[in-house]
Amino acid sequence: MNELILGIAAFLLLNLAAGLWRVRRGPTAADRMLAAQLFGTTAVAVLLLLAEGMARPSLRDVALVFGLLAAVAAGAFVQRVWSRGGGHDAG
Repeated sequence: MNELILGIAAFLLLNLAAGLWRVRRGPTAADRMLAAQLFGTTAVAVLLLLAEGMARPSLRDVALVFGLLAAVAAGAFVQRVWSRGGGHDAG
């Protein structure tokens, strides 16, 4: 069972490559922010899987902190874009 959990964690880490591509090529700031949210969500999922697979409950606490940071980052992005009046990049 541990091999399956660790394999799923590795697969999620490979999915971050798609997120990196979107950050680099994203036509708008909103696309880039969604990719950053993907990083946060994936980090939480990977940490929870590793906590279960390696029997390290302290990783659950780290996953909670990452989840909170991802929510705060999304709120800060929305506040910044809303105050500027749009989410489209020039060019």
